[in-house]
Amino acid sequence: MSAKQGPKQPAEKIHVVVERLDGSRVIRLPAPRWLVSVAVGLLGLLLVAGGAWYHDYSSLRTHRADFAALQVRLADQQRLLEGFQQRVARVRAEVDGWRGLHDRIWQPFGPDAGQERRGSGIGGRGTAKDVDGDEGGSVADEIERLAAMVTEEGQSLRSLERFLGKASRVLASLPTRWPVRGSVNSEFGRRSSPWLDDAVEVHTGLDIGAVRGTPVIAPANGIVIFAGQHAEYGVTLIIDHGNDIKTLYGHLTRVGVQSEQKVERGQVVAFTGNTGRSSGPHLHYEIQVKGSPVNPRSYLWD
Repeated sequence: MSAKQGPKQPAEKIHVVVERLDGSRVIRLPAPRWLVSVAVGLLGLLLVAGGAWYHDYSSLRTHRADFAALQVRLADQQRLLEGFQQRVARVRAEVDGWRGLHDRIWQPFGPDAGQERRGSGIGGRGTAKDVDGDEGGSVADEIERLAAMVTEEGQSLRSLERFLGKASRVLASLPTRWPVRGSVNSEFGRRSSPWLDDAVEVHTGLDIGAVRGTPVIAPANGIVIFAGQHAEYGVTLIIDHGNDIKTLYGHLTRVGVQSEQKVERGQVVAFTGNTGRSSGPHLHYEIQVKGSPVNPRSYLWD
């Protein structure tokens, strides 16, 4: 005989009550406990997921702002780098220009004059390819190459300075200054004779127009070796500048120095006139190298 079963227990329910702030009830919903538990769990998951999403979103915004600032900084750095590379290219071009100038300075003194300078080079001349950095060289490499070039040119300048120091006495003795300023009435070389019709003669200097009494300036340092009368040039002055170079000044009114006297560049040594075989006041200016007349214009620098 089976035992008698008791009545079945109803499922436990939870009432969800929604009230206003003033305490008045608005709605009352009965719901099973398990449904409420599931709803609360889902709400918790949503809150956690929402919080995680908001954190990621905030972090992403911060990273985007940092990335934008980094891009701006990178663009500024790129412009600075490009400007630096352009300046390096200009400096290297300028240094190459120095080399060309050095070559022109050394050329008149012969191929061996700049030999010491040539031996101090490092790596040879830079090319356009080097300047543009096509080989992937870093900024430090560019600076190193530029420093090597400047060092080489510094050695070249010091070598040139030593050479010019040794040659300064020779250069100072060259008659490079005009003894008087004026129009050149007759050039050096062949000309029609002013004394004989249809005759050609060789003029051994420059005839420089000047009024009577114009001061004559020594074109370089030297020693007076003649001051007196000359059959053709009248009152005449001759200065020895050393290194087989002499200057002659003819048709003077008077001489302001005497034989064996030392004179300096720029010193007044005589005054123009019209003495000797002359058709009017002027200065006959002549340069002799090893006793032979040469064209004075080859020596006049100013």
